[in-house]
Amino acid sequence: MNAVLKGYLRLARPANLPTAAADIFAGVAIAGIFESQELSNALLISVGVLVLASVCMYAGGVVLNDVFDFKLDQLERPERPIPSGLISRRSATIFGVLLLLLGVVLACYVRPICGLVGVILATLIVSYDGFSKKYDFLGPFNMGLCRSANLLLGITILGTFNGWEYAFIPLLYIYAITMISRGEVHGNNKKHLIWAGVLYALVIFGVLGIHMYSSGSYLESIPFLGLFVFLIYRPLLNAYKANTPGNIKKAVIAGVLSLIVLDASIAVGFSFWWYGLLILLLLPLSMLLSKLFAVT
Repeated sequence: MNAVLKGYLRLARPANLPTAAADIFAGVAIAGIFESQELSNALLISVGVLVLASVCMYAGGVVLNDVFDFKLDQLERPERPIPSGLISRRSATIFGVLLLLLGVVLACYVRPICGLVGVILATLIVSYDGFSKKYDFLGPFNMGLCRSANLLLGITILGTFNGWEYAFIPLLYIYAITMISRGEVHGNNKKHLIWAGVLYALVIFGVLGIHMYSSGSYLESIPFLGLFVFLIYRPLLNAYKANTPGNIKKAVIAGVLSLIVLDASIAVGFSFWWYGLLILLLLPLSMLLSKLFAVT
């Protein structure tokens, strides 16, 4: 593969992109596409367009994150495409902005309300990249809002905000992951790991509560949540026992990739078990890409 092309792919974090798609699949299930109408071709196309919009905005966000972190990466991650000189900061900026704009345009194509959420999501992404990530509380909160908005992007597919309250789940979860990542370079973040474990538990019980409230049944979500618990808590405990940058990074990667399992756990409460399995198929794809490209 051409080195420059690979550099652009590295900037876009391909391993993370399936997690953005999973948010949309969960969101459209919450919206009620399996209950309110037949899955027409037009509706399926809209789902596909929203997935593409979400992926573009996520990719644009991580590209611009590296643009803003240029000086810090020169010291801590000089091997990345921009500080290494493989891709210029100007070219990366154009790339990231175009991806964000494309995502917003695609969201507008589906419905005006989706376009509105797309604009909000793009604004939250830029605010995190350029400002809020410097602050202990505001940074993780802003990042969580980005994931909440991404879920809302899927929820608005039918033209309403019905189910918007479920966006609190990814907010808590991403807040926890962002707290863990604070020790990714230097280690020594046991306090953050403890709080992350508490927030993880709130997320798990929150999903169970959602299913009991929405459908009165939570049994189908149990296998998905069991896998979710295993995937997130095992590396978290390892990072607590040996609080090194390497173990912390593994906990962050596991948390990010496990978003797919979380989304599948949510989606089955509003759809069918096989739909959750379809979402879960994104996990091996994401894990494979994580072997080729950095997640963080």
